[in-house]
Amino acid sequence: MNIGLLWYDSSAKELAVKITMAARRYRERFGEEPNVCYVHPTALPDGDCQVNGIRVRTATRVLRHH
Repeated sequence: MNIGLLWYDSSAKELAVKITMAARRYRERFGEEPNVCYVHPTALPDGDCQVNGIRVRTATRVLRHH
């Protein structure tokens, strides 16, 4: 990862909504489209997926709600 954004959201919103909000902030800050989002494994129990063209992957080093 060359450029990244750490996003914290402990709300009860759906994961797709949280990712959409984080992606919007990423575009505002860096002027580019995000292509991958890493989440704690408990946030994605069925494994990797895609949200609005962004690959969503689990990573054990990511804290919950980040």
